[in-house]
Amino acid sequence: MIEHAARSKRLRTLIDEGVVMMPGAFNALSARMIERAQFDALYLSGAVLANSVGGLPDVGVMTLTEARDHADRVARSCSLPILMDADTGYGGADNAAHCVRILESVGVSGIHLEDQEFPKRCGHLDGKRLVPADEFCVKIEAAAKAKTNKDFLILARTDARSVSGYDEAVKRAHMYLEAGADGIFPEALQDLDEFARFARDVDTVLLANCTEFGKSPLPPAKELGDMGYNIVIYPVTLQRLVMHTVKESLDVIKQTGTQASLVEKMQTRQELYDVLGYDPSNSK
Repeated sequence: MIEHAARSKRLRTLIDEGVVMMPGAFNALSARMIERAQFDALYLSGAVLANSVGGLPDVGVMTLTEARDHADRVARSCSLPILMDADTGYGGADNAAHCVRILESVGVSGIHLEDQEFPKRCGHLDGKRLVPADEFCVKIEAAAKAKTNKDFLILARTDARSVSGYDEAVKRAHMYLEAGADGIFPEALQDLDEFARFARDVDTVLLANCTEFGKSPLPPAKELGDMGYNIVIYPVTLQRLVMHTVKESLDVIKQTGTQASLVEKMQTRQELYDVLGYDPSNSK
């Protein structure tokens, strides 16, 4: 298995080389699929952690222990660099520092922390509230000092755009960089002009969130890369696709009493074994 430090270094290299597309894994098997599809890195969403692991809404109820265990399983299943959503850092500045040390220790290559009040809300919902910018700067500074690998990436997410406006988002971004963030995740930008404007106003490592059914458009990664974005995440895409298929399949089984019509749509046993690297003929 690839060393943890090597993953973080690889992520930094990828960012230097161009825009990095990161599909969101919802479990270890989907992480293997992402790697087999020849993506260079993957993302672990806090919403997916709450939804798929906890069966809960994304309202900040999952614990650092649950996040650690989820990340550990995914990291053990593949060799890709992993960027993880660490929500508000699971508490104050000391908690955020502890979060960095814990997630770094299981193979996560970087995290982002957000400037919402706890309990947080999904970044594309209304009704969010922000902590004071100087308070969040203390958290970012503590997180930056806690990492043991210089290549471990710490991004500061600001939700200011949809709470107090674009200018406040830019102002906060510069404050967070000064506090020690390696880059910025501007959540819920409204249109492509804002994406381009933000990249001009904040010259640093930038993350674009291409989540469906939200406030932001869904442009191709190359277009975002040309604007100046280094990372594009697709946080809940795979979960949404899979769950839609689950619903349709359950409806068929309920109505017909058999899954026979669904077999041709399934991953075969051999395809699964290929993903797992398992050869049953070699088993004793």
